Amino acid sequence: MEKIRIAIIGIGNCASALIQGLEYYGNKNKKKTSEGMMAENIGGYTASDIEVVAAFDVDKRKVGQTLDKAIYAKPNCTINIIEPTLFPKSNVVVEKGHILDGVSEHMKNYPEDNTFVVDYDTEPVDIVKRLKETKADILINYLPVGSEQAAKFYAQCAIDAGVAFLNCMPVFIASNPEWEAKFIKAGLPIIGDDMKSQFGASILSQMLQELAFARGHKVKCHIQENVGGNTDFLNMLNTSRLASKKISKENVIRCQHDIRGLDPNESFLYAGPSNYISYYKDNKIATFHLELEGFGGSPVVFDARLSVFDSPNSAGVVIDAIRYLKVARELGITGSLHGASAFTQKTHPFPMTFEDAQYECRKLAKRELTELTKKQVRK
Repeated sequence: MEKIRIAIIGIGNCASALIQGLEYYGNKNKKKTSEGMMAENIGGYTASDIEVVAAFDVDKRKVGQTLDKAIYAKPNCTINIIEPTLFPKSNVVVEKGHILDGVSEHMKNYPEDNTFVVDYDTEPVDIVKRLKETKADILINYLPVGSEQAAKFYAQCAIDAGVAFLNCMPVFIASNPEWEAKFIKAGLPIIGDDMKSQFGASILSQMLQELAFARGHKVKCHIQENVGGNTDFLNMLNTSRLASKKISKENVIRCQHDIRGLDPNESFLYAGPSNYISYYKDNKIATFHLELEGFGGSPVVFDARLSVFDSPNSAGVVIDAIRYLKVARELGITGSLHGASAFTQKTHPFPMTFEDAQYECRKLAKRELTELTKKQVRK
């Protein structure tokens, strides 16, 4: 099969984990195992079919570097799936992107090893032109939380270049009817918004909420707090950039009420980042506290703690979302991919249970249309 050609905005920890994972599962994995992946084959595509053809960043330690160097450059701090000395030389050079509101002012107040060092000398490239020149199929958005203008700028670039869009951060594009209409008009699929990691806090909160309802319990409160030490958490110390992130994380919990016709305001729901501790680096610590009412109003209290490496956890989902977009485009499906978005994202245009979203994804992986996707095929 032909390669899936991807372009990436933001060569941070998430991009590093994804690119290392593509090499691990696609080329360096001599046993050809798919352990650690959710799906080995989607529509005939495996990890080895995904190829990075363009990369954009604004950090001077990455701009102008080949991809094999840039993914290990500071402030990246995720674990190494492949050691830097073993990663093959890349022909892709990281190009200067457009800053817009992508870098929070407070980031300059922290040590360079922990924060962005913006390249103000290099001129940004013409994104649409580069997407066309590299014949990219999909543009992946890894911009920092709060990059409202920048995210919309790149979404429009994808449309103008005729490229599908994967929105891994909480600016509401795929879930915004006006933006979805733009992608439909352009004949392009989109997945978004805000990546829901493979075994992270959001998917666990969703499953706990679903389980509580399935077992007949009332949810009095559901509190999820997160601490980490990467640039994502450092960026979110600026609370003015957090509004969409908090909405997005709470949407994972709230939509389970909506699906069942329950009023989410009758429960205390909280989910969001709570602190930045540089020592943790890419390790995220999440805590959960649920208070339920069961049989006869009897109280149930659930407390748990999760420790994960944030970026590989994200990459384990992105590697599937990429392939869902490619297959959808080949099938002529346009607009927001409802099932794939519900399965891989925190905020999506069509709330679903885990089971329903998984069903949609499995059908798409087999190149089969469902009642939902039949309506989205371009005529």
